[in-house]
Amino acid sequence: MRIGHGYDVHRLVAERKLILGGVEVPHALGLLGHSDADVLLHAICDAILGAIAEGDIGRHFPDTDPAYRGISSLKLLREVIALAEAKGYAIGNLDATVIAQRPKLAPYIRKMVANIAEACHADIRQVNVKATTTEELGFEGRAEGISAHAVVLLAPIEISRELDV
Repeated sequence: MRIGHGYDVHRLVAERKLILGGVEVPHALGLLGHSDADVLLHAICDAILGAIAEGDIGRHFPDTDPAYRGISSLKLLREVIALAEAKGYAIGNLDATVIAQRPKLAPYIRKMVANIAEACHADIRQVNVKATTTEELGFEGRAEGISAHAVVLLAPIEISRELDV
């Protein structure tokens, strides 16, 4: 089995959509980035890439490549999971945390989990997403940006299919 951790952060800015977990979340600000800047999916991609010793998302999808301008991070996640599967690994379980003072994310988490599970060829019972605030401390608390952490356990494909979730 392989374990990976991912972390990402993006600045909140005007005139951008807020996309988290592949879900458009209504908010006055969105995340700045070359792609759709989905900080949650970027952290998950980095966790998976870390578990298979394949570097990070910037190595695979550089922000200098115009092909990735505005791309959905769900597409990036699908490519990352395909790489893991090509190496013989599948999701055992995935746990992620979004850190944002605003907006409240609870109404959108089920859809985020469904999107992530589908992209990772996993059951929704293998994916957990939670959100927290920083009690108005730090850049997240001042609503300057949003960050996310993700931890993933990858299992050999034949074992992950046998896991009783």
